[in-house]
Amino acid sequence: MTAIQFYHLTATPMERAVPRLVDKAYSAGFRVHLVLGSEEQVEYMNQLLWTFDPGSFVPHGTPKDADAAELPVLLSASPEAPNSPTLLFVTEGTVPVQPEAYARILDLFDGNSEEAVTKARTRWGNYKNAGHELSYLRQDAKGGWEKAA
Repeated sequence: MTAIQFYHLTATPMERAVPRLVDKAYSAGFRVHLVLGSEEQVEYMNQLLWTFDPGSFVPHGTPKDADAAELPVLLSASPEAPNSPTLLFVTEGTVPVQPEAYARILDLFDGNSEEAVTKARTRWGNYKNAGHELSYLRQDAKGGWEKAA
C-alpha cells in the first residue's frame, strides 16, 4: 500500500513549507506532482520554486509546458499528471482518486484552521480503513518536523 504522510503546518504557511519539501523530494529522486487549490496558486508556486532558495534548483513546470511529461516536478490544480509521478503532494484537502498509484503521498494541511484539521482527521480515517501506511508529522516552533505517529 501507499505510504501517506500527514504534514500538520503550524509554524509556517504553506508557501514557505512546500518549496523546501518539494526540493527535498526532488533531491531524493522522486518524480513529483504537487496539486494546489487553484490555477492562481499554481502560478504563484511556479514562480516561488525558482526563487525560494538561491542555492536550490528544482526543475519544474505546469501542464501548460510543452515538456510537461518529462518534468521531474509538475504543479497543477488537477489530479491528472502526465509526468508519471511517484510522489504526490496534496493541499487544500485534495484526495487522490487512486492513492495506490503513488509510492508516497504527502498531505499538507493548515494546523491553524480547525476546519482543515477536522478534514485531515477524516482523510486519515479513510486512508487507514483502506490499509495504507500512515504517519503524522507536526511542525515545531522553528518550522522543522517532528514525527508524532
